[in-house]
Amino acid sequence: MADQIQSPIAEMTDREVVISHVYNAPRELVFNAWTVPEQLKKWWAPKGCTLLHCTVDLRVGGLFLFCMGIPDGREVWARGIYQEILFPERIVYLDSFADKTGRKVEPSDLGFSPQNPSESLVTVTFTAMGSKTRVELRHTVPSTSPERADMVQGWCEMFDKLADIL
Repeated sequence: MADQIQSPIAEMTDREVVISHVYNAPRELVFNAWTVPEQLKKWWAPKGCTLLHCTVDLRVGGLFLFCMGIPDGREVWARGIYQEILFPERIVYLDSFADKTGRKVEPSDLGFSPQNPSESLVTVTFTAMGSKTRVELRHTVPSTSPERADMVQGWCEMFDKLADIL
């Protein structure tokens, strides 16, 4: 287990959430943790949740499809459509809820607020700092979304879980 350098830091603007964390691991290892299904299954879910399904087609236009098991017994499917992949520096994807076939589903169909965006852009950068890596995540979620605070908490919990497995 790697030493955790800091807790995740979250900053918010009207249009996006920015979360950063420094990991005591080389950039290639951290990048792979974001792109290899066997690695994602170890950390890609907030506390109390589990990752039940995960597939990654790591190419521009490729699909990242996953299903989280929620403590109340529900399964929530989501997807990312890769917009940019620059190994080992950056991943950009369009994030949305989905069904198990990967087809986009509107958040309101799943009981989320109408202010929750049907699609959002996620940009993750990996900056080498000697033997450490700084990860910065930018997620476009407007401040009007009531689910935004829960999303920030979920990302921070997942960043902590990633620190534990690296």
